[in-house]
Amino acid sequence: MLSNASKYAILSTLYLAEHSDEERKISVKEIAENIDVPSPFLAKLFQQLVRGKIISSSKGPHGGFFLSEINKNKNVLDIIDNIDGLNKLNGCFLGLHECDSSNPCPVHFIVVPFKNNILEKFRDLTIMEFSQEISDKGTLLTLKNINPSLEETLE
Repeated sequence: MLSNASKYAILSTLYLAEHSDEERKISVKEIAENIDVPSPFLAKLFQQLVRGKIISSSKGPHGGFFLSEINKNKNVLDIIDNIDGLNKLNGCFLGLHECDSSNPCPVHFIVVPFKNNILEKFRDLTIMEFSQEISDKGTLLTLKNINPSLEETLE
C-alpha cells in the first residue's frame, strides 16, 4: 500500500519527533544511520518534506532538521500525501483501475474496513501522538536487523 519513500518519510519524521526539537537539530546522515535508510534518498525526501511544511530545517554550523510545534501537529496522512499523494491509499488493493462498492474487486469488501481504520488513525493522530505511542510502547524506529541470529536460523 505504501511506497518505500512514504515508509522512510514516516520513519524519519517519527525519529525527528523522538530525538529533535528547535534547539537540537539532526543531520540526514545521523537519521539515515539510525533507521538504516540510504542517506542520499533520505536527503531528497527531506527536501520534499520541508517544502511541504511537514518538517523544518535550518542551515549553518548548528543546522539540521527538526519538528516545529506546527510540524508536530501534522498527521501521518499529511506525510503520505506529501510523498505519494492519497491516490495510492485510495486505490484498489489488487491494483484494478475500476474498483468501488458498485464495481468491487474480489477482496474489496474484506479490505475496505481495514483500509478505513488505517486512514482514520493516520488522519486523527498527530505526529506527536504517534511519537508518544512509540515512547509508551517501546516500538522500533529502524529497518536494521536487530537480531542477526534469527536470520542465520532461517537460512
